[in-house]
Amino acid sequence: MSQDMKQTVRVASGRSVVFAVGMGLLTLAPLSFLGGAPSNAWAAGLQEPATPQAGAAPAPTDDANRTKLDKPGDEADPLKRPLTDKQRFSRQKRLKIEISDTYRSWLNQDVAWIISDEETKAFKSLSNDEERDAFIEQFWLRRNPNPDSPENEFREEHYRRIAYANEHFAAGKPGWKTDRGHIYISFGKPDSIDSHPSGGSYQRPFDEGGGETSTFPFEIWHYRYLEGVGDNIDLEFVDTCQCGDYHFTIDRSEKDALLHVPGAGETMYEQMGQAKKADRFRGGLESLGTGPLASGQQGKQFDRIELAAKVFAPPPVKFKDLEAFISEKKMLSGPIFPFDVRTDFVKVTEDTVLVPVTLQIKNKDVTFTTKDGVAKGVVNILGKVSTITHKTVQTFEDTVEITQPAELLQKTLEKQSVYWKALPLRPGNYRIDIAIKDVNNPDHLGIYGKSLIVPKFDDEKLGTSTLILADTMYAVPSQTIGTGNFIIGNTYVRPRVSENPATPVKFKRDQKLNCWMQVYNLGMDDKTKSNSATVTYEIRDTTSDKVLLETSEESKNLSAHSDQLTMERSVALAGLQPGKYKMTIRINDAISKQEIAQSAPFVVE
Repeated sequence: MSQDMKQTVRVASGRSVVFAVGMGLLTLAPLSFLGGAPSNAWAAGLQEPATPQAGAAPAPTDDANRTKLDKPGDEADPLKRPLTDKQRFSRQKRLKIEISDTYRSWLNQDVAWIISDEETKAFKSLSNDEERDAFIEQFWLRRNPNPDSPENEFREEHYRRIAYANEHFAAGKPGWKTDRGHIYISFGKPDSIDSHPSGGSYQRPFDEGGGETSTFPFEIWHYRYLEGVGDNIDLEFVDTCQCGDYHFTIDRSEKDALLHVPGAGETMYEQMGQAKKADRFRGGLESLGTGPLASGQQGKQFDRIELAAKVFAPPPVKFKDLEAFISEKKMLSGPIFPFDVRTDFVKVTEDTVLVPVTLQIKNKDVTFTTKDGVAKGVVNILGKVSTITHKTVQTFEDTVEITQPAELLQKTLEKQSVYWKALPLRPGNYRIDIAIKDVNNPDHLGIYGKSLIVPKFDDEKLGTSTLILADTMYAVPSQTIGTGNFIIGNTYVRPRVSENPATPVKFKRDQKLNCWMQVYNLGMDDKTKSNSATVTYEIRDTTSDKVLLETSEESKNLSAHSDQLTMERSVALAGLQPGKYKMTIRINDAISKQEIAQSAPFVVE
């Protein structure tokens, strides 16, 4: 294969795709990690260009195109001149492509790897925000595996994958922009990963020529099956810059760090004198050289080209268009059933924010029924997020069961149960309404309603998520990363919930204070592709204003090549006297010369 062919392959395999792209408590029923929401627009709709009034006099033109005025001295009104075909076409084109930042971000980030070329073209042809809102809602509905459900599992999983990619694959750029992030968002977690994070000594398999060499860091992702691609798919990523930026390759020789070093890293045939290293560079897709299985590799080159084209194409839409939108449910009303609510904010993309909503219910407020020695309480939860114009952008509905042996019921009543739902929303002003119902006492209901201001994370400024003080926090097993209740990325974080935002959360001295927070938009060094920031943790006695604990760590020790960091810190409270305190996490960015901090009060009992 010619060198020109090889260059064409690289463009195809790494092509730039235009984006058309979680207390003494009880276990609850399994819930989805993410709740989805159709995009909401705030930009004003564009107006059609003015059209000439009927009967307007034709405009004068020069020479052959000039028409005589009706009366000598009359002046033609330029607003009444008919538009030429060229002018009309130009105005219509500008009208269609002037998309607000909100929609542009959805197109160029959120759905970049999953939207088809036809859908991209259709979206760009829309002329107003109402049409774009309808398109986005139908875009997700077409992919909903359960159209009768008020939730969209596909959308929930999609935003979970974006959050995971940003957490694990960032390399001087957001994780979703990397090749590994692209593949993960499109196809999910691989069935197995052969990882060589440090490169080094590598014994080539026979189909790569055999022999020993040294490699750059690389990974091989194996999928047993990918719909639309095939069975037993191996995808290779190599970090030739050794900066954490693994790129996809169909050239298996690209990971060979000694490829261009004479006499080093020879294949088996080269060691035996049956081939020369120079033979590897006679053109073709790969520079593996001759070997025991070399004759069968030439015929597979076009298979590797086809594989690259398939894996980087948008995944097929599995479900047909739906004619009706999801129906909205009315909120419940009735006697007071008290519960507490906490909301947090975690950045997913430049224009999408994950909003974990945590509900806390006191077990003593739940009606339990006992059968066969088991006491069970059941609570129905209904939630709705709407815009200031009363348009519903998100609903969620779940049933939570609390079960205990009947002899332990009295102890259970002294505890609380929590429910968690994470909602991806766009920055803006919303209202969140939640209703709960005690199933064993149908007249016992609770209502919560409050404004919800989702922050905008500016690309040029240092930003942070909410600082979460959690009663439980730990790393989750690899098979459950990013999925499940209270899981953000690869960490289980269960927030403490207070009665209202002005009331500090409470901990006991025999417990640990667990802190979780993310920081975004760290400056990156152009040469090393690394960050350089100092993270400081501080606990202050708010009564005496005395600092009781202060410790620091460098950002490079957390994630050197990412503009996003996750801070996780646990502190034993046995050394603190009962009282009021404040936890602060401060980030000082040496590259961008910015500083930012988040604080959260707490009480030790």
